[in-house]
Amino acid sequence: MTPALLDTAAAALADLLAFAQPADAVLSAFFRKRPKLGGRDRAFIAESVYGVIRRLRSLEQVSEGRVPRRLLLAWLARHGGHTLREFEPVVSKNELEWLKAIKSVRLDEAAPAVRLDLPDWLYERLTSQFGDQLDPLMAAMNRPAPLDLRVSRMSREAAQENLAGADIESEATPYSPWGLRLKGKPALNKHPLFLDGVVEVQDEGSQLLALLTGAKRGEMVCDFCAGAGGKTLALGAMMKNTGRLYAFDVAEKRLANLKPRLARSQLSNVQPQLLASENDTKVKRLAGKFDRVLIDAPCSGLGTLRRNPDLKWRQTPESVVELTAKQAAILASAARLVKAGGRLVYATCSLLPDENETIVEAFLAAHPEFTLKPAGAVLAEQGVSLEMGDYLRLDPRTHGTDGFFAAVLERQ
Repeated sequence: MTPALLDTAAAALADLLAFAQPADAVLSAFFRKRPKLGGRDRAFIAESVYGVIRRLRSLEQVSEGRVPRRLLLAWLARHGGHTLREFEPVVSKNELEWLKAIKSVRLDEAAPAVRLDLPDWLYERLTSQFGDQLDPLMAAMNRPAPLDLRVSRMSREAAQENLAGADIESEATPYSPWGLRLKGKPALNKHPLFLDGVVEVQDEGSQLLALLTGAKRGEMVCDFCAGAGGKTLALGAMMKNTGRLYAFDVAEKRLANLKPRLARSQLSNVQPQLLASENDTKVKRLAGKFDRVLIDAPCSGLGTLRRNPDLKWRQTPESVVELTAKQAAILASAARLVKAGGRLVYATCSLLPDENETIVEAFLAAHPEFTLKPAGAVLAEQGVSLEMGDYLRLDPRTHGTDGFFAAVLERQ
């Protein structure tokens, strides 16, 4: 730590606390304006500001407000593993006395939402769902996520050995047959396996969503909300680069981000297509033609708080209501693509029943031609040993993945 580095980190935190845009985009813009910052300084700033965002509610209570520098110092002293002696050369005498006073303040008497670093509305929603399991769940959500890879065109063991040759340690993921979980956060972007598209960064939970489709060689498959294409690439690998795989999205920028990944993957069966909306005429023209349709619906993202802690402060009850209307419309529209006997997988990275079970149950009530297939049975068909009931529900505490929900619906 240096005084200048603390000042820079506090300035970055001030930008993030506006919560006007996603934290990763704000931090990227901040770094672009400061090209002289070295890699270690950037890592210190990123870890510190994300740490503050994770623990914002309790840090605000301890530091009595939302002053960026105070929040930063409080996180560094309480959660960042720094001793008071390390602060002596870099802070004022008054700040050092204040740090001594707040370093060991206990929050036993604080409101539960403060202790768990949640806004009140979200604490209430999650408590009604998880009850006394919410404390350990949020402890897991407040830890940074590991880096998971999906391996294709090579055995997982061979990829693991290859990475070990570059001092990148990994272990097989417990559920996905394609996954490797890395130790630490090594730079991968220049490794030959990454450059050749043999490994892609993808959370194990996201890999399991692709497996739920059961996509096979020669089929017609659609990734309805493809985004940057992580699941599209997994589906293409499942299809052994045969058949036809449509990657739909309403955002041109997201589809543009898919192009370099697609080039690395060596898949030639993918057709990215821009939609004007979920009711685009392309959807109407392709109705009833698909064997498998995957919908990774736009959602609150509250299952990804390990990676995107800002979402708990950026989402509101009102934004969730808007999202649920969009989710219901997308599910109804995408369902038209599925042929008789075909499969539709509806998924989100949310923990809220409003975005998950409620959407699926309303859809099934309005579409008797679809039935729910138990997610556990579908995973077993794919050789995945994971106890699940009707729905796939994943969370970092129980499964070590991001929080995901999925329902498998089959057209009679």
